[in-house]
Amino acid sequence: MSEIKDYLQLYDAAVEEEKFPLVYGWMKTEPLPFFKQLREQRPVLVTPEATIVTLFEDVRDTLMLPKIFTVSLYKPKMADYLMAHDDDALHDREKAIMHAMLTRDDLPLVRKLVAKNAAKILDDANGSIEIVEDYCRGVPATIVQDYFGLDGVDAKSLKDWSFWTQYDTFHNQPFSLNSKEKFDYIVKEHARASDELGKYITHLMIRKSISVKLGEAKNKLFFAWNLLVKGFYWITGRKVEKLTDNIVTRMLRASYPDQLDFGLQRVGTNAGGLLVGAIETTSQAVAQSIEMILQDSDLLNKAKEAAQLEDTSDFDNIVWETLRYVPISPFVFRQAGEKYTIAKGRDHETTIDSGTYVLIATQSAMFDKYAYDDPDEFNPDRTFYHNFIFGYGSHECMGKYVGMEMMPEMVRQVVLRTNIKANGDIDYDGKPFPTFFNLSWD
Repeated sequence: MSEIKDYLQLYDAAVEEEKFPLVYGWMKTEPLPFFKQLREQRPVLVTPEATIVTLFEDVRDTLMLPKIFTVSLYKPKMADYLMAHDDDALHDREKAIMHAMLTRDDLPLVRKLVAKNAAKILDDANGSIEIVEDYCRGVPATIVQDYFGLDGVDAKSLKDWSFWTQYDTFHNQPFSLNSKEKFDYIVKEHARASDELGKYITHLMIRKSISVKLGEAKNKLFFAWNLLVKGFYWITGRKVEKLTDNIVTRMLRASYPDQLDFGLQRVGTNAGGLLVGAIETTSQAVAQSIEMILQDSDLLNKAKEAAQLEDTSDFDNIVWETLRYVPISPFVFRQAGEKYTIAKGRDHETTIDSGTYVLIATQSAMFDKYAYDDPDEFNPDRTFYHNFIFGYGSHECMGKYVGMEMMPEMVRQVVLRTNIKANGDIDYDGKPFPTFFNLSWD
């Protein structure tokens, strides 16, 4: 029987400059046993670089206090996108608009579109595929083009823009332990990607605006012709609208009062946000979920049985449970906007100063006994309300409900393949995202 590692003993014995690198490495490579010890012995760990929060109640508390635990570290990376705003008028206004545009009534159509595109990629692969680039990134790229409406550009560019924005924003922070050379390189690539994306969005807004105006004129003529010739009940102008419908077109077609300050520039900014949040996060989650399922024959058999059912909820729950174990990140980060006492009145009460980097261990929270009974056991029959896969609070993922259809359906289409197997583990090539993962099937 192997000896249980005493992380805190190793941490306390380390010299000051080695403390945070140890913690950061454990969160990335050994999160479950490390977080378990923290929850039991030191729920709030204050390191020289950042403070780590691990208990469910404290994680939920910090994520519900956006003015105290701020996303100020996003601002240099996201410019004026709504997710770089904390609990202000622009954030609430634009998030409400985008939620209205991303109506949940679309979800059955989104699922069918994902299934169709995913199956085609796998069918064309003829039994073997490098799944990260061609599939895990490829399928969400088609959703960005067809459903979000960022069309007229090749998928390779969309993937590239998403990759560097995600890399710089979430994995190139002051606490990320990147060398100066690496930090500067990522910033440079993000700047290039942002410049290219900005030029594309400008052209997209012009092209789509013209298309909307022409479409409105066409629909008015079509309406008048049907009204005169066939009568009111034969009018089919809505079919024309539905065939050309996507989120960008919806935003441009809508009319906004001046008080909403949602002109063409803001439409473009939010269109770019749809891209950035869709591809790389989906790719990582899907690849890691597939890998975990394929590594366990019993789990694979259960997943195959669930994948055959018309009701996909059982299969989806399997995917959500895998992502408790292999989330895209073990934490989300914030910066304290003011002095604050975490867990006030409890044994682990900890006061932090304004400016402190706070790593909110969402993965740890999902293994807290407060959230789930027998948290160390794999159990798909858990409430999703205690799941932090899509974040929590005011900065919860904008496209959460689209992701809740896209990600499990992509995993499902792979699991449905006969004798599906992985030819080795995921290769990250020194990056935070999966780079290479080869699969084969009969």
